[in-house]
Amino acid sequence: MNKSKKQQRAPKKGQKNNRAEIILHLLRDFPNTQYTLKYLASVSGGASKEGRRETFEILSRLFDEGIVEECSREKYRLSQQHRPHYEGVADMTQSGAVYVRVEGLDNDIFVNPRNTANALDGDRVEVAVLHRGRDGKFEGEITRILERNRKTYVGIAEVGAHQIFVRADSRRMPMDIYLPKRDCPEVHDGEKVVVRIVDWLPGSKSPVGELVERLGVAGNNDTEMHAILAEYELPYRFDEEVEEAAKAIDGSITAREIAARRDFRKVTTFTVDPADAKDFDDALSVRRLRDGVWEIGVHIADVTHYVKPHSVLDDEAVERGTSVYLVDRTVPMLPERLSNELCSLRPNETSLCFSAVFTLNENLDILEEWFGRTVIHSDRRFTYAEAQEVIETGRGDFAEEILTLNRLAQQMRQKRFKAGAISFEREEMKFRLDKDGKPLGVYFKEQKEANQMIEEFMLLANRRVAEFCSHRQSEKGRAVPRTMVYRVHDTPSEEKLDRFRQFILRFGHIFKASKGRAVAKEMNKLLKQVKGSTEENAVTTMAVRSMAKAYYSTDNIGHYGLAFPYYTHFTSPIRRYPDMMVHRLLAHYLAGGKSADKEQLEALCERASEREIVAAEAERASIKYKMVEFMKAHIGEEFDGHISGLSEWGVYVELDETHIEGMSFLRDIEGDFFQFDEQLYEIIGRSTGRRMTLGDAVRVRVKRADLQKRQLDFELLLPGVAPRTKEDDRGRSRGASPKVRTSARRKGR
Repeated sequence: MNKSKKQQRAPKKGQKNNRAEIILHLLRDFPNTQYTLKYLASVSGGASKEGRRETFEILSRLFDEGIVEECSREKYRLSQQHRPHYEGVADMTQSGAVYVRVEGLDNDIFVNPRNTANALDGDRVEVAVLHRGRDGKFEGEITRILERNRKTYVGIAEVGAHQIFVRADSRRMPMDIYLPKRDCPEVHDGEKVVVRIVDWLPGSKSPVGELVERLGVAGNNDTEMHAILAEYELPYRFDEEVEEAAKAIDGSITAREIAARRDFRKVTTFTVDPADAKDFDDALSVRRLRDGVWEIGVHIADVTHYVKPHSVLDDEAVERGTSVYLVDRTVPMLPERLSNELCSLRPNETSLCFSAVFTLNENLDILEEWFGRTVIHSDRRFTYAEAQEVIETGRGDFAEEILTLNRLAQQMRQKRFKAGAISFEREEMKFRLDKDGKPLGVYFKEQKEANQMIEEFMLLANRRVAEFCSHRQSEKGRAVPRTMVYRVHDTPSEEKLDRFRQFILRFGHIFKASKGRAVAKEMNKLLKQVKGSTEENAVTTMAVRSMAKAYYSTDNIGHYGLAFPYYTHFTSPIRRYPDMMVHRLLAHYLAGGKSADKEQLEALCERASEREIVAAEAERASIKYKMVEFMKAHIGEEFDGHISGLSEWGVYVELDETHIEGMSFLRDIEGDFFQFDEQLYEIIGRSTGRRMTLGDAVRVRVKRADLQKRQLDFELLLPGVAPRTKEDDRGRSRGASPKVRTSARRKGR
């Protein structure tokens, strides 16, 4: 950049500084834009001769300092090294665009597909800001990949003469993955495989992968369930070392062991579980002490008696965090030797337990409580249906005991809701499957009094164990805090409640509360009002979304949803690792031990919370797969439903009879051009003004069922709009749709 002596004359100091600030601010907000000298002079104070001279001098100084670069003759922009750079994690979309999540930034940085530098989902990257919009959101380009994510992808192998391409199931992998055929000659066309990315060279259209595992033929039930587990990086079998460790456990119960425990073998004890349960990890004992006073024992399988800290089995349980419940199977946290044998409280067998025993009167006053290790002998295994029959008829095995427990449980339930617990009662969808796992029908599990009976006594044990472990009494009678693992649930945010309040107004409902226990009271009132209405599911769904998520922590903030100041998970150590942590803490504190290491336990809490989320996502994926598989036999058929969700690209519809959900793309709705109004939360037709929102009754035709994407497409049948014919669909398919182009591109390989 050349400067003449005339151009080096100093301008007025204040004017020049102000102009320099404006120019720098503009260059930093739009770092990829090239500006002329005249334009920069104009926007920073005027493009007069003097203004251009001042601007040129400012640019000359910035050029010398390396802040500005000259792109072409008299065009300038912020230099590459002075553009804002951030480190973050890439979040890839189906289109190939990336959003980079940066810690500390309110908004993710958007990266156009052409500027991703071959970054993939989950990669740690460096991103340079190219543009900052008026809304404060950034657009950038990825300049470096700092660390490749080692995640695996599941997909279908398309085997050609000289190469293999894997079409990934995940929407976060929009491009096919290349596998060198020489490295995996055993892979067959149409086979489902697990691959990991090893390289992606600049200029190459596809990343290169390595084969991790072959799952089997696509469409086979076992293959697809294993594929879902692989997608979420969940194991579906135990390593031989883990199985051997389980087999090596001595399951004998010695007289010495029994003598060290409180003996409940002569007290009436039974389990109540689902009909298809294979493990029974909790039991109730009950005996009358005197008129109106009962001793009730909540007996939990003593898993930590068999699984020692830092053993092979314990490490495996930490890694898994929880059992995973797919539609057709359970993937246990612990090997079957433990979950279905040693730690299953089977009838007519002696079992080792960790128990919470309460002496209660008819007013629910806890007269005494005791925690410790016990030995029990279950007298009967009830299914929920069998226990419910006893409750409804008053007859059957242990009728007096079950009726007593149910009476007390219903009183506990009423007391809990009166204290401010929230009553979210949503139907649980189940599939009737044939021997090959194919869905034959849909049904819903109803929570009856037998379920509530067990739930209330488990809640009682959980909250009392949490309170006992939370502190000890000092010699002076003061409560001294102790480290404990809690199951916590925060109060709902006012922002989410405001959105929920606006949402339910469209249905004519008013939500007055904004904080504290008043929110729970108002929520229960609303849920009772919408029960059985067309908007029930929509309102309940949005109500759940307005609540905070429960998680594990050593910092107690209480459990808002249950209205408990202290709460933990003590009652399912077979299937949840935090329950094992709580059993060990309880044993430690009963023995007079000092407060446990908070930092170590908090790390385990975070791990358990993360694994819980992953397991829930896998469970939802398996349900979605079975939904699509079930509806595949109903393509072309029409159903009644209600709008369950809206987005900028489509309308989600839940079918009334089965509660199966699919989507109708806005671009495919005939009769108008429809757009999503985010403020009104409505879909609006540009020409007709037709409006659609959550809870609206609609009729749909099943258009497509894509098993690989687990995606169900509906055609929305609006009144007054002629349904599209097969000829229309054929005509549309002749166009160059993305799917057709993709298939042609693959064949070209």
